[in-house]
Amino acid sequence: MQNGTLPDPNVIHPIPGYENEIYVKPTLTHPQIEVGDFTYIADSDFESHVTHLYEWNGDKLIIGKFCQIAAGVEFVMNGANHQMNAVTTFPFYTLEGWKMEPPSKADLPLKGDTVIGNDVWIGQNAVILPGVHIGDGAIIGANSVVGSDVAPYTVVVGNPARVLRKRFDDDFIDLLLRFRWWDKPVAEINALIPLLTSGDLGAVRKEIAARL
Repeated sequence: MQNGTLPDPNVIHPIPGYENEIYVKPTLTHPQIEVGDFTYIADSDFESHVTHLYEWNGDKLIIGKFCQIAAGVEFVMNGANHQMNAVTTFPFYTLEGWKMEPPSKADLPLKGDTVIGNDVWIGQNAVILPGVHIGDGAIIGANSVVGSDVAPYTVVVGNPARVLRKRFDDDFIDLLLRFRWWDKPVAEINALIPLLTSGDLGAVRKEIAARL
């Protein structure tokens, strides 16, 4: 809380006077993109990081609350995929003058919506491929290429992204997934900040368990 005011998810620039970090939700114009409150990107334009998102595929990019998206991250959507069950992958139907009707959706490798959970940190220049689901609290290392689902509170790195480690043990992860701090009112989250940012995870575990 600064100057007696609570954070506002509808403010575009959460750092006054600094334009290269924005809350994403109030800037959205594309109907196939959904982003939760307080998710930010280290840039001034989020939608330029979402590529190949076409109405005719019907896929969506869905991102939760409080995600942290670094500069250079790209979300590649299903429109990037070409037909692979034929002799050529060349997309004649998209280009002027070629006599080809669009292939049926059954002939395209469409992988569904891309879904990012809450409190996910996506490192600089990471690429998220179509249809990936990333769980709450996950961390995606810089320059990673993520083509497979990522479990909650898991750290992945590399190209292709591989699991480096879980952030916490399974019992603690279960507590956090049930606690869902990101869904609480802003004033309550403000009061929880000492708990959410404490390095004494034993004490944090006990306190969260007591609150459930």
